[in-house]
Amino acid sequence: MSEKTEDAVDSVRSGASTLRSSRVFQTLARGGYAVNGLIHMLIGAIALTVAFGGQGEADQGGALAQVASYPFGEVILWVVVVALAALGLFQFVDAALVRGREKSDWADRAKEAGKGIAYLAVGASALTYAMGGSSDSGNQTQGLSASLLATPGGVVLLVVVGVATMAIGGYFVVKGIRRKFLDDLALPNARWKRSATVLGVAGYVSKGVAIFVVGVLFVVAAATADASEASGLDGALKSLAALPAGGALLVAIGIGLIAYGVYCFVRARFRA
Repeated sequence: MSEKTEDAVDSVRSGASTLRSSRVFQTLARGGYAVNGLIHMLIGAIALTVAFGGQGEADQGGALAQVASYPFGEVILWVVVVALAALGLFQFVDAALVRGREKSDWADRAKEAGKGIAYLAVGASALTYAMGGSSDSGNQTQGLSASLLATPGGVVLLVVVGVATMAIGGYFVVKGIRRKFLDDLALPNARWKRSATVLGVAGYVSKGVAIFVVGVLFVVAAATADASEASGLDGALKSLAALPAGGALLVAIGIGLIAYGVYCFVRARFRA
């Protein structure tokens, strides 16, 4: 690495460090965890409604539409947009502050950047609703699948997307089972640790299973060359409900997603 490049990198890291230490920025980022928790709690509640025979879209679009229906829902949505934008930027700052050139360092950068992209994507969806629009996550997923299937080698690409999504789901499950999420928290006492452990295990495992099923549906869409099989989180949860004892499984996942949402509030308060 040339001296000029090293100076540029050091300058970026210095700016990132200064921004990360800002109390206002940290407060906004913590707010991002809280609104992410709210969204997951709403998705979990919708999943429970579906499990007991009700209607609803159990994904971020359905959750944001529900927020939009509340009194002062537009105001709440703008808060969601700002908080998630701050949290997304916070993750990019963390990625910039990772030092070293080992494979693990690049993996850490990619992980933090990936989180940032995910938070910004949800924030963009919230912005659509805040501006009076709407979006259908299931249709968007099917549209992406159809576009991939229409391209040369699209089946392989869709399988890669599916396997990658399954890997992300597996990561959440493993992180929950191994309780690695506790590393993200600075808890004040054993009582908080016990509560966070229960919430985190239930939340991470449930979210991981849901994401894993989304990945499976991508692979099924590739195998059958039918884009309608890939239907996003809502479709994944409803496909679980169609299985034997699927209603009970959907109830468990719905409760788990609500637990994950509550865990996000704990993380907003006690982020390490």
